[in-house]
Formats: sequence, C-alpha cells, structure tokens
Amino acid sequence: MFVDRAEINIVSGKGGNGAVTFRREPFVPEGGPDGGDGGNGGSVIFEADNNLRTLMDFKYKRVYKAESGQDGMRRKRFGKKGQDLIIHVPVGTLIIDKETGLLMKDMKNPGDRLVAAKGGKGGKGNVHFKNSVRQAPNFAEAGALAKERTVILELKLIADVGLLGFPNVGKSTLLSVATSAKPKIANYHFTTIDPNLGVVNIHEKSFVMADIAGIIEGAHMGFGLGIRFLKHIERTKMLIHVIDVSGSEGRDPIEDYKKINAELEQYDPALLKKPQIIAANKIDLVEDEEALNAFMDFMKKEGRDVFPISAATRQGVEALLNETLNRIENYIPPEEDEIELFDFEKDEYDADYKKLEAFVAEDGAYELTGGQLLKIFRSTNFTDVGSMRYLYRYIVNKGGIDMLKELGLQEGDTVRIEDYEFEYYDD
Repeated sequence: MFVDRAEINIVSGKGGNGAVTFRREPFVPEGGPDGGDGGNGGSVIFEADNNLRTLMDFKYKRVYKAESGQDGMRRKRFGKKGQDLIIHVPVGTLIIDKETGLLMKDMKNPGDRLVAAKGGKGGKGNVHFKNSVRQAPNFAEAGALAKERTVILELKLIADVGLLGFPNVGKSTLLSVATSAKPKIANYHFTTIDPNLGVVNIHEKSFVMADIAGIIEGAHMGFGLGIRFLKHIERTKMLIHVIDVSGSEGRDPIEDYKKINAELEQYDPALLKKPQIIAANKIDLVEDEEALNAFMDFMKKEGRDVFPISAATRQGVEALLNETLNRIENYIPPEEDEIELFDFEKDEYDADYKKLEAFVAEDGAYELTGGQLLKIFRSTNFTDVGSMRYLYRYIVNKGGIDMLKELGLQEGDTVRIEDYEFEYYDD
C-alpha cells in the first residue's frame, strides 16, 4: 500500500536529574558534595532515506520516544546521555508542525536530517550549589522535561517527469514501455490507484518518470483519486499530458485537455507554468481524421508540442522520450516562493520561562506557576531545610508572596504549586 501522509507524536528524552551525594572517604569526616550532573535526554531526529518509497511504517506506529538521560552519580560522575531516536523517512517528505501548521523541513535530499524534538538538558548535581554559606547542599537540579509535539509527514514524490491525464488514456502503458516499471494495466478506470515510478534509460542517460493516478473533473475538491496525488506533480520538472485521441470511448480530446488543465490551475496555478508536452495516444485506433486534425490545430494555437504515439505498439514513443530528455537537460528551475518556516529559535527560547504567575483556583486555593519556578520546585528536597529555604527565597525574590497577598492571601490559606499544597503563615 502506498501511504503518502501520516500523523505521529514524537517525544524527546527527559534530562537526567542531578545527584545529591557527599564524599565518604577514610580520614575525611566531613566530605563535601560530590553529586554529578544528569545526562542530556536523547533527541528525535528525522533522516531522509533513499531506500524508502512510502510512509507505510507510520500507519501502524504513531508514538516515537527517545531515551531519557541517566541521573547523575556520586564522585562527580555524569549520567549517560540518552540515545537519540533516528526516524527514517522517504526522500521528498515534508515535516510539518501540527500545532502551528508551519513547515519544519523539506527532506529533499538523501541524508537530510532534522532535529525535530531536542532532548531535555541534564540537571546539575549538588556539587554546583556549594558556596561559602551553604557548605553541604542537600539538593540538586532536576533534569529538563522532554519535548513533545505532533508532526505531520507528507510525502511528495521526487520525479523528473509526471504523466497526467484522465483514467484509461494509456499513462500506465506508456510508463511500462518507457521504463522497467510494471504497473497494473487493464481496460477500466482507476486501474492505477497508487503513483508508480520508473527510470527511463536513453542515450546512456536517465530520468525518473511518475505515473500519477487518474485525475478527473473536480479532483481539486476531492473527487476521484486525483486529490490524493495532485501534490506529487509539484516537484516534477515537466509534464507529459497523455490524451486519448482515438475517440474509442466517446471522449473529446480537446475537452479532456481543458478539463485536466483546469484542475491543475484550481489546485495550484503554478502547475500550469511547468513545461507540458502532449502525448496524443492511441493514434493507431483513430477513425475520425477530421477530429484529429481539429485537435492538432487547437494544440498549435495553445502553443503545445504534440507527439502522436501509440503506447501499445511503441509508435512515436522514442521521439517523445528524446524531446523529454532534451527539456530536462535544459531545465531552469523557477524561483520558489518564500514560505513561513517553523522558528526553532523561538521554540527553544521561552520568553515566559522566568515569569511567575499567581491566581486563585476554582476551589479557593492560591496557585503559583511558571517555568523556572516548576524546575526549582521539582528539584527541592522537602526533607532538607536548606533546600526548602532556597525555594522560598526564590518565590519571595520574584514577588510571588506579594502577588498572592494582592489576591487576598491570609494566614492559614492554602498555597498550591503543581499538585502540592501548603498552608501559608507570615514569618
């Protein structure tokens, strides 16, 4: 099964906690702190893999977690860094942050990498908190929390040439005779329900050709199968528009041309700017020469090059491929429109990290919250007076007590930080 879109949750590793330990050696009765730092958590990293062709693996597994960092150890030994999680995706995959809808990276080239969720930083051990006043700190820093986000993976095939046209006009047959690909071919609509890729080898050179599943009128709005695969045309350098000119199914080739191009314009007007060659297929089955001549005259007015072919008998196919190769070799990529990208610097920097907030909860308890506060709070050893004093001084110096009093805090009232509750009393 060809899967070209997936939604997954990624979670980086949590940073390891700093250690609270003290030297215990012979003849050293009062050894100082020697707690080591926690290890950094592992990151979630995407890597473009040229051996993958589909996002099928992400259909059955939706959550990906990196390894957390190891806690610090005694004798100033650092905890081991958590192992990074490498997620392989096909070349051509777009990685999009679901919350913002912004593109994080376009994995265009084999080996492209993206650190999508950075591992949490390891916490400092108690050796870092010793000073002239506090000789034996009985607390350490907690490791930073893991980074969690939902990302959308969207695959756009990377091919030099895209074959487009209504169902059953001979796209799959053309692909099969031009390349070594073996697409399913039958005389009914939507034989091709997945895009097929093939390599054309000609004159000791090669290019990649993609058969885009049948597009019908209204495809840009979700009709038929085309809406699933119109996006795969976006990366191609040029298009071969296959049109059935035999009239064997009562089709009007001029109307078919107009309708397909109208769908391209509705989906993305930029697609009409791509070089487009007309492959007038099933020329061997033409019975109405006047209708064929009318079609050729119309195409001349449109400024399109037309190559009469019969994919089934290979008539005219070589000439078509020669012109295709010539256009690819002389292809000049258009200037790409600037798009808003995901801001990783902003993601890493939290402007409100040091901000302390106070409010009254629905149950009447007074609550304090803030990024830096919670980090210190999670590092607090509630059995140690020095550690408790460190937390309290932080709250006072940040104006937390004053803010709570402005909200009406009085002695005996409940103060809550996360899920912990305390009774407040003035010094």
